Amino acid sequence: MRNRKESHSSIRQNAQAVKKPHKHDANLQKNSTLYFQVGLIVCLLMAYGLFEMKFETQIPNLASDFIVDDDTYSIEIPLITPVKPKFEEPVVNKAVKKKASVIKEVPDDTDIAKDILDLPDEPIEDKNPPVNPDDVVVVNIDEEVTLPFDFVEVVPIYPGCEKSKNNLERKKCMSEKINKRIQRKFNTDLGTDLGLNGKQVIQTQFKIDKTGRIIDVKTRGT
Repeated sequence: MRNRKESHSSIRQNAQAVKKPHKHDANLQKNSTLYFQVGLIVCLLMAYGLFEMKFETQIPNLASDFIVDDDTYSIEIPLITPVKPKFEEPVVNKAVKKKASVIKEVPDDTDIAKDILDLPDEPIEDKNPPVNPDDVVVVNIDEEVTLPFDFVEVVPIYPGCEKSKNNLERKKCMSEKINKRIQRKFNTDLGTDLGLNGKQVIQTQFKIDKTGRIIDVKTRGT
């Protein structure tokens, strides 16, 4: 029971410790809002007054500062007369009227001179007589035609190849005979004497005429 009495006494003390709101505090809150509204109205009135105020602006008088020069100049403008272009009139060739020949009447007994042409009795020879096609003589000229060795229809018989029967055998035999003759007659040490090293190829080209002689020999080394 004692504890309950102590608790009630402490609650009462705390309630007394809490202060009650005064009227002065409420008046201060109302006055602050009023002051704010009055200050806002005053600021707006001042801004409106500034916009409505008139400021005097002074415009400088430029006419008084400008110095007028009394010297006057006169310019004479020459009179320009327009020049009309001249057009050349086209020349018209007037037709000349020919006088009509006057025919005079003469009596029938009047002798009239006649122009008589002296024609020769013998016919005149034509310097460029026409050519008769039958009189033209056609001369056939045999032209030598050079054919490569592979296109020859009848291969000539090379000496020593009399036993060859057809063109293939004759070509083969002829090539072998020519190679043997070149190897026998050609100096193979010529390259070393000239300071040439490696394999040297010499290409030879020649023609065989109707009599079997070798003509127009051409060689080239590669």
